[in-house]
Amino acid sequence: MPPDTCRYPQHGAQGIRARYATKRTKDYELFDGEGLYLLIRPNGSKLWGFKYRFDGKEKLLSLGRYPELSLAEARLRRAEFKVAQAKGIDPGAKEVVAPVMTFEEAGRALECHVGHTVHASARGLALTLDKRACER
Repeated sequence: MPPDTCRYPQHGAQGIRARYATKRTKDYELFDGEGLYLLIRPNGSKLWGFKYRFDGKEKLLSLGRYPELSLAEARLRRAEFKVAQAKGIDPGAKEVVAPVMTFEEAGRALECHVGHTVHASARGLALTLDKRACER
C-alpha cells in the first residue's frame, strides 16, 4: 500500500497497539522506547508516561491521556524532555515562581484599600480606622 493512502501513517505498529490495547485485571504498560510508555488501567483508561533517571534516581512523568495526546505528540514531548536532560535540567522539576509582592506590601495595599489597620496583640487581632494608611 502506498504511504499516502496508509490509514495510520504517523502511528506505525505502536499506534495500532495503543489504539486496540484492552483492559486487564491489573495495570500494564506498552513501551514505545527511550522511556515513553502507555499505561493501561483496569478501568480501560490509557495514560502516557515517561520514565527517566535524574541524579541517579528513577522518576516518572505523566504526559496525558490517550487518545487526547496522540503517539506523535507524546514522542515530541519525550524528545523535549531528553533535550532538557542533556542540558542538565530535570524535566519534572517545577518552576519556582517569585512572589509578586511581599507580605508587608500586601498588608499595606489592603490597609489602603480598606482604610483599616490590623494590629496583632496577645488578645487577638484588632481593627482600627486609619486615614493615614495610604500616606506611608
